[in-house]
Amino acid sequence: MNADLVGRVVLVTGAARGIGAHTARLAAARGARLALIGLEQDRLAALAAELGEGHAWAECDVTDQVGLERAVRYAADTLGGIDIVLANAGVASYGTVEVTPVEALARTIEVNLLGVVRTVSTTLPYLARRRGYYLLVSSAAAFTALPGMAAYCASKAGIEQFANALRLEVAYRGIGVGTAHPAWIDTDLVRDARRDLPTFGDTLRRLPWPVGSVAPVDRCARALVDGMARRRRRIYVPGAIGLVQALRTVVLGPVGEAVLRGGARTSVPALESEARALGRSFGEHSAGGSAPDRNSP
Repeated sequence: MNADLVGRVVLVTGAARGIGAHTARLAAARGARLALIGLEQDRLAALAAELGEGHAWAECDVTDQVGLERAVRYAADTLGGIDIVLANAGVASYGTVEVTPVEALARTIEVNLLGVVRTVSTTLPYLARRRGYYLLVSSAAAFTALPGMAAYCASKAGIEQFANALRLEVAYRGIGVGTAHPAWIDTDLVRDARRDLPTFGDTLRRLPWPVGSVAPVDRCARALVDGMARRRRRIYVPGAIGLVQALRTVVLGPVGEAVLRGGARTSVPALESEARALGRSFGEHSAGGSAPDRNSP
């Protein structure tokens, strides 16, 4: 067991499934005490029971300020404080800006970006007492772009810049701030999208490595746990995504755009047709399938 997480209280949002749940398991295996925050209370309760004694969970939508404050306060009171926050809760809407209902686009930004802002603001007093560490889950989408992902890319780029400014603000308090930039991870969110939108799957297969690779969720979770233990500034999954960030002016410039624009002539109309036919804006596992506009990957 690595002593760097022993006894540390790690609060994870979006903990019910996917990256959040897997990271919680690995952090607990390294001695952390987990505060599991998210939707799908049955899954949260089952995960807490699986982890054993010394952990806590609370059902909470990160866009609900009152509920978030209640959940954070309960976690801190139950576990004696908070040392690390993994702001992981996120969603991805389907379709282009033209065919996606504006409320679904807004929901994506509300959960992904404003949910992180609310999570940080609510937990900051607790981390200040412990000289704690934030790991905010951004994405490779913060410095790449694909048609059909406008709201998602905007929200993840916003997280990156929010973290950059936050890091400067809290450094004198001894608080560390890192961002995680996964590419595609094999979670329900990605599996749902590939099943629901065949054009998305085709586009993914045509993307060059490393932006077209799909990494196992365990690999991502291991990288996040290691990043929390080492208070890393940047985490990339796979590691080569760091090169994509370094070349973002090329990726997002005229050359990169020209590469994508050719395929977009056919993929965008196909994607829009599939999104219209689907009749919903989020994957079926969003919030356990109970609501089409909520998700915890």
